[in-house]
Parts: sequence; C-alpha cells; structure tokens
Amino acid sequence: MTGVVEWTRGTVERFVWRGSRAEGEVLPYRQEPWAAPVNYGCLPGTRNPADGSEVDAVWLGEALAVGTHVRAVPAGLLRLTDGDHKVIFGDLEEHHGGDLLALLAWFAPERGAELLGPQEAAAWLASLDNTEDRAPDR
Repeated sequence: MTGVVEWTRGTVERFVWRGSRAEGEVLPYRQEPWAAPVNYGCLPGTRNPADGSEVDAVWLGEALAVGTHVRAVPAGLLRLTDGDHKVIFGDLEEHHGGDLLALLAWFAPERGAELLGPQEAAAWLASLDNTEDRAPDR
C-alpha cells in the first residue's frame, strides 16, 4: 500500500494531497498550532466514509519530508469513535514507548483513540468501497 506524507513529524506546516492515486501533488494547507508528533498523511485513492476524504495514515519513526511516497504494509489501526480511523505504518513494538504514546495523546479523550493490530487494519481497509484502491499496483 502506498501513502504520501502531508505533514512532517516535528513541524507545524501542514500540506494536503490533491489528485488521484496515480497522479497528484502536495499543496500548502495551513499552519497548525502544534507540531505533529508523527509523520501524517494519506493513502491516495482510498476514501474514508466517515469524512469522504482519503484515508489518513501515520508513519512512526524518523521525520519524512512532505511529498514522500511510502510503500509499506499497515502495522496497525488507530480506531476513533467517530470513524475517522488512521492507518499506522512502522514497527509498533519499537515505537510503543514514544511515537505511539504521543499519537494516542494527540487525540482528545472523547474521540476514544484505541490502538488495534495489523489484522484489524487490513480488515477495515478491505471493508472500504474504494475501487481505485483495488488497482493492481497495490
């Protein structure tokens, strides 16, 4: 699965992906009041029914430049009560004490952030009606 970084860990400048899975660009979006605790972005070509936007993704570990395309297997799912779940990439065990705790703390308690494993991430992604995401290059 391929995602694109829209917001680099440790920065306040946020960008947004515009385009399809095959073609698109990252454009300036806004400046946030707090720096991102992880690399944040999306999975172009997938749609989250909770908000109609591309599925959100986070990459644990070192900072990645905005616009970086990352191909990886989902390691987990950050489940939120409002359905705006985030797919997590990176080694969950390696980052359990730092990145994951910061990620969970980033969301207000009423959003009910809960960390689930790779099977739940795969099942949720498979449940989405995303014909573009089912392209052969996946």
